[in-house]
Amino acid sequence: MSRLAGKTIVLGVSGGIAAYKSAELVRLLVTAGASVRVMMTRNACEFITPLTMQTLSQNPVATDTFSLAEESQIGHIRLADQADAVIVAPATANILAKAAAGIADDIVTTVLLATRAPVMFAPAMNVNMYAHPAVVENLARLRARGVAIVEPGEGALACGWEGKGRLAEPAVIVEHLERILAPGDLAGERILVTAGPTQEAIDPVRFVSNRSSGKMGYAIARAAWRRGAEVRLVSGPCALAAPVGVERVNTVSAAEMLDATSRNFPWCTALVMAAAIADFRPARPAAHKVKKNEAGLALEMEGVPDEMPRIAAKKGERILVGFAAETEDLETNALDKLKRKRLDLIVANDVTQEGAGFSVDTNIVSLITAHGGAQRFPMMSKDEVADLILDRVAAIRSEKARSRKARAAR
Repeated sequence: MSRLAGKTIVLGVSGGIAAYKSAELVRLLVTAGASVRVMMTRNACEFITPLTMQTLSQNPVATDTFSLAEESQIGHIRLADQADAVIVAPATANILAKAAAGIADDIVTTVLLATRAPVMFAPAMNVNMYAHPAVVENLARLRARGVAIVEPGEGALACGWEGKGRLAEPAVIVEHLERILAPGDLAGERILVTAGPTQEAIDPVRFVSNRSSGKMGYAIARAAWRRGAEVRLVSGPCALAAPVGVERVNTVSAAEMLDATSRNFPWCTALVMAAAIADFRPARPAAHKVKKNEAGLALEMEGVPDEMPRIAAKKGERILVGFAAETEDLETNALDKLKRKRLDLIVANDVTQEGAGFSVDTNIVSLITAHGGAQRFPMMSKDEVADLILDRVAAIRSEKARSRKARAAR
């Protein structure tokens, strides 16, 4: 189930050419199960019709503060009170200035003053307007009040200029909306996630790899950012786009991934190792392409040095989470790995089970701790598994805090 299911989202549309993208935003929100109530400024109606928004949202569209029709409640107050979140997309320089100054002269700005729900703006305007000191100051003032801002993208603008000012893509806006509605229980955490496969060169053309798609690690990074954490993702080669808000570090070989993990480890408060790092690699990669011959090819493999003992030695108060993809003796092998690598938690799955292997969108996991035994879970989406793991990270952090407090009191 989508995290927006059952939520009431009030969408304000102001008068800019990017208003046409608000139609796609409404469609995505409705598809996610949200109830969308649209309000439009007079200028917005010059770019896209209220009928379009009403058809897509399946709700009446508010365009006039004083058009109460047959409602028993005051229209803008009802919208403000119903909202689980209010978002303005696109947000023009004009409406940002009004919101920053507390002006309420139309339906959108009036609702912005009346609501107690989280508020988010997605600016869209000419590149020079966006860089103008007045706009910069207004955005800073809004941020200081706790308003969320979805930064615009860069590229060719409708006005003919090129630069920063394009409305963020509707899917990106939805991700930011999920974040402001999430509990924020990981705020203050800096989470380092490893994901995907590694590739070990046979020659300049061929390599040895594994079946990891990166989906589990990317789901964890996405969920951690949504829940308020700063996130860095050390990724092996995979076809997935970087999650919104997440800093991605690209690597190829096991040595590169381990080096990147080690370099970023001092930054993090928690390390989640979801990557499938090679255990073996060709001992002597060829400098040139190995030519095909009928005799075949024999590869001498060597072990990849395990960096975890060195990393774990610097653990301190950091939380370490590992993964164990097994084909037999799942919990026994996973528990052994947890103890050897000094992990706080290990996520174990039998990759021979249907729905728990590589490249699929689901997983079947057991969560194992050194003292709490194994807790088994049914098949669920990798997004759901990601939140399950992060729930446990938050619980471990709370337990560590209680232990420190108890020690200090002695």
